[in-house]
Amino acid sequence: KNLLQNMNHKCRCFCFIYFYFFADLLPASDGDIKTMTFLQEVVDILLAYIVESFDRETKVIDFHYPNELLQMNNWELQDEPATLDDILISCRATLKYAIKTAHPRYFNQLSTGLDMVGLAADWLTSTANTNMFTYEVAPVFVLLEYVTLKKMREIIGWSDGRGDGIFSPGGAISNMYAMLLARFKMFPEVKEKGMSSVPRLVAFTSEHELNDVFLFCSGKLIPADLERRILEAKQKGFVPFFVSATAGTTVYGAFDPLIAISDICRKYNIWMHVDGAWGGSLLMSRRHRWKLDGVERANSVTWNPHKMMSVPLQCSALLVREEGLMQNCNQMHACYLFQQDKHYDLSYDTGDKALQCGRHVDIFKLWLMWRAKGTIGFEAQIDKCLELSEYLYNKIKDREGYEMVFDGKPQHTNVCFWYLPPGIRYMEDKEEKKKHLHKVAPVIKARMMEYGTTMVSYQPQGDKVNFFRMVISNPAATFEDIDFLIEEIERLGQDL
Repeated sequence: KNLLQNMNHKCRCFCFIYFYFFADLLPASDGDIKTMTFLQEVVDILLAYIVESFDRETKVIDFHYPNELLQMNNWELQDEPATLDDILISCRATLKYAIKTAHPRYFNQLSTGLDMVGLAADWLTSTANTNMFTYEVAPVFVLLEYVTLKKMREIIGWSDGRGDGIFSPGGAISNMYAMLLARFKMFPEVKEKGMSSVPRLVAFTSEHELNDVFLFCSGKLIPADLERRILEAKQKGFVPFFVSATAGTTVYGAFDPLIAISDICRKYNIWMHVDGAWGGSLLMSRRHRWKLDGVERANSVTWNPHKMMSVPLQCSALLVREEGLMQNCNQMHACYLFQQDKHYDLSYDTGDKALQCGRHVDIFKLWLMWRAKGTIGFEAQIDKCLELSEYLYNKIKDREGYEMVFDGKPQHTNVCFWYLPPGIRYMEDKEEKKKHLHKVAPVIKARMMEYGTTMVSYQPQGDKVNFFRMVISNPAATFEDIDFLIEEIERLGQDL
């Protein structure tokens, strides 16, 4: 104290701030100014990071191996509280080593980019810090979810937007909800009596997977093959109850023939689900929505705006054609939340139709972005990404050193290809060439990350060795960024 009194005003302020702790912030009785100062510092850090993320001269990633990153910073939790200055240092360090997913040259995942209105909505949502289970604690958010889900159902093609829906943590959870609804629709007794009360059920999808409960078709769903497998399952005593068609597969971006699949589902009284987590957003584009022709015949649809529409994570919607089914399937009548004698319309207490009950507010990001862009704004954004993918495909399909993984123009923004460096390009031994090619993409990807210049994913698929799976969903990307990616792959792989 005596030392502080002998310092000039500037030094006193610095030292005083330095010794602030968490307990000095609101709700401390005199914490308003300290809280505003601290949060302004955080906002300054965030704004600097945002500007840097869109700068092509900056790295996509400042890569360090896990053991290095652990040693470079003190991430351990302590018994004693840290000062707020230490907290700000931790904030800066976290962003310093974070992947800049907004960077125009980040192509690594299906969800990329950073929308400023969506970010503002996320900040507001976190500040409101409420739950989506009842109207009484989230009146505006519940209503926004209601109107947005209705709009999405209208876009799917369901009459007057009728039906139901909910936002969930992600596409896998939305798909799980659809499967539970299909099972409950066919065998409602399963809710009370469990799986032992129903016959052996079989589901079909286009994913590469097989286990003892679900019968899966490999690759893209072929209607004739699907019908054959349904009949085989019935002959073996199984009950087909669920077909999940895919609109935009994760790897190839392929779209199943929804109209033909719908005809089969209706013929055999099977629930038809469309997993449009990746490709559902093409419904916003007049130029590309034909790829989902027949989606209006589905019983349920998964649609992830946090992918092609660049809504900040997380934002996944399940849309259901039959109204009231979700409530009947999932409700648990928790009397501490869903009292039946409330003074408002209880249909707006949406928590009882969700398995998780408590839900994060995911809707405001999508709703505010939709208000800011309009449907035509989303359409332009999606069309641009498709144009970029077509540009990439046209540029490399006949370029020396490149081979496409499958023939034909991609249906979505997925462009899958091999890069063959000069060292293996003319190998005559096919097996030896394949063996070497399998190692190329991982090495180039590692070099990308170490240089920090760009990021694009790779993977094997079935009998196909590692290939690059380029996906474009970042609104910040340009034709020049596609050119850069090609040049960077060739630069980093020329000695392999």
